[in-house]
Amino acid sequence: MSATKHLTTEFQPIPLPDYQEYDLAEMRARAQAFYDEIKTRHTVREFSDRAVPRDIIETCIRAAGTAPNGANHQPWHFSVIGDPAMKKKIRAAAEEEERAFYEGRAGEEWLEALKPLGTDDSKPFLETAPWLICIFGERKSTSADGKLRKNYYVPESVSIATGFLIAALHRAGLATLTHTPNPMSFLTEICGRPDHNKPYILLVTGYPAPDATIPAHATEKKDLSEIATFF
Repeated sequence: MSATKHLTTEFQPIPLPDYQEYDLAEMRARAQAFYDEIKTRHTVREFSDRAVPRDIIETCIRAAGTAPNGANHQPWHFSVIGDPAMKKKIRAAAEEEERAFYEGRAGEEWLEALKPLGTDDSKPFLETAPWLICIFGERKSTSADGKLRKNYYVPESVSIATGFLIAALHRAGLATLTHTPNPMSFLTEICGRPDHNKPYILLVTGYPAPDATIPAHATEKKDLSEIATFF
């Protein structure tokens, strides 16, 4: 999106540019096809070091940038890391936080909940995977006229954009892992982001390792009746 579009200060409606309506049979087929595809997405912790062209990642991030958001301020920034030295630095900092987490900071209940997933403080995927995408929420951002303005619904907006990005990467044939070391403030420094940027997720992406596995527990999904109520 060009910067000039951010200068609009008055409501200026335009015709809906590209909505496509389908008949009911096509709607059902498309909804089913998306479900059938997205349910094959799995969180992977064992990645191949095979290269993934940057343009594929760029296109997926463009898709994320179309997500709905507060006041159309688009309060997100994607720091995309392929540099081995930066990935090594991120891994070292993340594992330091993870050790404290697993050694007691998380609390007994949380650690018990993680047992079926088999996670621990070792995060080799942060160096092995070709790309790390640190997703920041911008509490403030600079408009096209150079003014620093407040952003709205930042966590909600960033969460929706992240969902778009994960779906886009999966559609492209890549595996993903949403890594959330706690705290994540070290990512703000390593990625050179300003203080009003908050890291939300470190998204790991690439090809899964040939011998990648997932925990059986991860395949257990709640039934529709458990996640939705229709009135």
